[in-house]
Amino acid sequence: MHETKTALTRRGALALAGAALGSGAITGFPTIWAQNIKDVTLRQIGTGVSGLNPIAEQVKKDLGFTLQLTVTDTDAVAQRAATQARSFDIADIEYFSIKKVYPTGAVQPIDTTRIKLIDKLVPIFTTGKLTPDSQMGQGTSPFSVGFVDSRDAKSFAGKRTELMTLLPTIYNADTLGIRPDLVGRPISHWKDLMDPAFKGRASILNIPGIGIMDAAMVAESAGVVKYGDKGNMTREEIDKTIAFLIEAKRAGQFRAFWKTFDESVNLMASGEVVIQSMWSPAVAAVRSRGIPCTYQPLAEGYRAWGSGLGVMRHVSGLQLDAAYEYLNWYLSGWAGAFLNRQGYYSAVLETAKQNMSENEWGYWMEGKPATAPILSPDGREMEKAGAVRDGGAFAERMGRVVCWNSVMDQDRYMVQKWNEFIAA
Repeated sequence: MHETKTALTRRGALALAGAALGSGAITGFPTIWAQNIKDVTLRQIGTGVSGLNPIAEQVKKDLGFTLQLTVTDTDAVAQRAATQARSFDIADIEYFSIKKVYPTGAVQPIDTTRIKLIDKLVPIFTTGKLTPDSQMGQGTSPFSVGFVDSRDAKSFAGKRTELMTLLPTIYNADTLGIRPDLVGRPISHWKDLMDPAFKGRASILNIPGIGIMDAAMVAESAGVVKYGDKGNMTREEIDKTIAFLIEAKRAGQFRAFWKTFDESVNLMASGEVVIQSMWSPAVAAVRSRGIPCTYQPLAEGYRAWGSGLGVMRHVSGLQLDAAYEYLNWYLSGWAGAFLNRQGYYSAVLETAKQNMSENEWGYWMEGKPATAPILSPDGREMEKAGAVRDGGAFAERMGRVVCWNSVMDQDRYMVQKWNEFIAA
C-alpha cells in the first residue's frame, strides 16, 4: 500500500501516543495532535447492543474527542451503511450484515498494522475456530467475511490478511430466554418455543437474517426440516421453514414479533411472553428489575453472532487517526469489561480481565459461582453470591456454536418469504 510522507509521520506520532492507551491519560500525544483532537467528532451508527452512552462518555474522557451515537435496528444500520455512507464515520455493524455492505465500497479496510493488540484477538476472528478442534459453525462466520486482499477489494479473502473489514468488538452465543417462574416445566430444546402450552405467550424476533436462524434451530429441533446448511438454505428449505412459522402463527402461538432490545425486555418483564428469542443483556435487564429470567442452554447448541467497528470510506486525515485511536481503545480493556458485564464477550479477553474483579471474571467467563453480588454495568445488583451464569463458562458456550447469523445466497427470496410470515 502506497503511503505519503504525511501518513508515515502521522503513524509515527500515533506510535508515540500508544503508551497513553488504556491509561486514562492522553499525555504523550504530539502537541498539534493533542490540541486538535478535542475538535474531532466521530459519528457512529449502530444498534442498542453497544451504542451505549457510557462508552461515548469514556471515549471523551480517555481520548479527548466526541463519539456521537445514532442507535437503530440491525437492518437499518446495514441499509444506511450501504446507501448513506457519508452521513456517519463509524459503523458498529454485525458480521452477517457486512456481507451486504462491504461490496458496496462504503467501508474502507482496517490496516491491522495500526492495531496494537491484533495478535491478542480471540481466534474465532483470525482462524475461524475457538480452538483447533472446534467446529466453525454454519452461516456467515466472522472469519469468512473478516478479511480482504486489497484496499479496493469487493470480495472477501476467506483467510487472514493485514486488512480487516471490521475490527471485532463483541460476540455471543444466543439461545432462548424464558421466565422460569411462568413456563411451568424444564425447557431444554429449541422446539419448546412451539409448545402449544405457550400459545399466545411466545415470541420470535423480526429481523429476517436473525429470525430465520432461530426458526431453523426450532424447525430442525422439532424434526420438521433437515437442513444441508441452516446458514445457506435452499428455496425449498426456506419454504418449509416459513410454512412451519405461518402454521404456528395462525394457531396463535406468537404474542408478538420484536425488533428492538427494549421490546424484548418489556415483553418478558411484563409476563406477556414466557419464552422467546432473546439477547443476553436483555435477560440481564429483566433480572436487574428483580424478575426471574433465564438464558436457557439448549441441547442443540447456540446460534452465534459477532459485531465489529467499520470505518467509512470517506474518513481521512486527523479524523482517521482518531478512528484508529478509538479502535485501539476499544480493545484496551475498559469497553471489553463493560460489555462482558452485560453478558457479551470481548474480542480481546486479556485486557477485559484486567478491568474486571476476580469475582466478575469468574462468574461471567469461567462458569464459577459468584463469591459476592454481581452488579450490572449501571451498578444495580443482578445476581446474588452463589449464582452461576446460564450456560456456564466461555468455552462451553462459544464451543457449542451450531450456526452464525447469516446472509444466504437466497437472501432476497428469504426476506420476501419472511415478510409473508409477518403479514400472514
